[in-house]
Amino acid sequence: MAVPSKKILLISIALVTVCVAAGVVLTRQRAPEAVPVKVASKRAPEVTQCTLPAQPDAKHPGMVWVPGGSYDMGDTVYPEESPIQKVKVAGFWMDRTEVTNAEFAAFVKATGYVTDAERGPDPKLQAALPPEMRLPGAVVFVVPANVNNQGSAMQWWRYVPGANWRHPAGPATSIEGRDAFPVVAVSYADAKAYAKWKGRSLPSEAQWEWAARAGQPQASKDHAQPKDANSWQGIFPMVNSAEDGFTGLAPVGCYAANAYGLFDMIGNVWEFTTDAWRPFHGDPEGKPDQAPRMAQTVAGQRVIKGGSYLCSPDYCMRYRAGARQPQDDDLGASHLGFRTVMQR
Repeated sequence: MAVPSKKILLISIALVTVCVAAGVVLTRQRAPEAVPVKVASKRAPEVTQCTLPAQPDAKHPGMVWVPGGSYDMGDTVYPEESPIQKVKVAGFWMDRTEVTNAEFAAFVKATGYVTDAERGPDPKLQAALPPEMRLPGAVVFVVPANVNNQGSAMQWWRYVPGANWRHPAGPATSIEGRDAFPVVAVSYADAKAYAKWKGRSLPSEAQWEWAARAGQPQASKDHAQPKDANSWQGIFPMVNSAEDGFTGLAPVGCYAANAYGLFDMIGNVWEFTTDAWRPFHGDPEGKPDQAPRMAQTVAGQRVIKGGSYLCSPDYCMRYRAGARQPQDDDLGASHLGFRTVMQR
């Protein structure tokens, strides 16, 4: 389909659609209506909070220290994960969980901050959009009534006016009683504003991947669906068997931490990094031993990492530390969050 000459909020199919292997991009356009259906899944009792280990005498409560190191950044499953290159990363502190609704609410209460999803797109830049697409909102995953060969991701993604961090699936939904869930439907600017308020920053792609590797210098050759992560079991996007205990988002810290004490680095929600998107690895933090294959930076898009609860083996394999996808800076989604970092 033709893209209007004015800037459109682009959504990578592989990212906002849960990891489509072909790197096709979608414009923020009208999606077909999905008929509400009951999903044949094994639903576990509702869990709204998981107990995190105590941190007695922690220098920075809620954070863990990630020691510096050198590793082979990247992977070989999808083209955008290459080239693999040696990267050095200095040590840093990192949130042990994704930023939660309660933590983001405290920021909003203290500052009066209004998110991009609550303000809506710039009408000067989005004049070509249908009227409902110019309203404040975010992209929301919807279980479709049927799927045409898993072709267009617009079969299960919809731009929903009124969706935002307080109402992740639209105006009729709420985060009441879900303080411990990761905040979603936030933009890159929203995440940066929160991090600045905390005296922190967002991680670079190199920092994030090193933290997720937890000291492993090379990517694992085992690309099987992880057991200790919130991902999709069953037939995507119709049936989630919930073998991991959740059919949707999980509260933070419900799965085992990695060797650094970081929870949910893989699965649950995708996470923002500070790196501008390139379809191949650019020059990361430090100096790689080999010159990487460079590509044009895409304006208005960031690298996101970690996969989400929607990643499934029959539709993608991006529940890995080396996986990466683009995300529009100013477009929130119902499976996208973040965490922060800081130096000593």
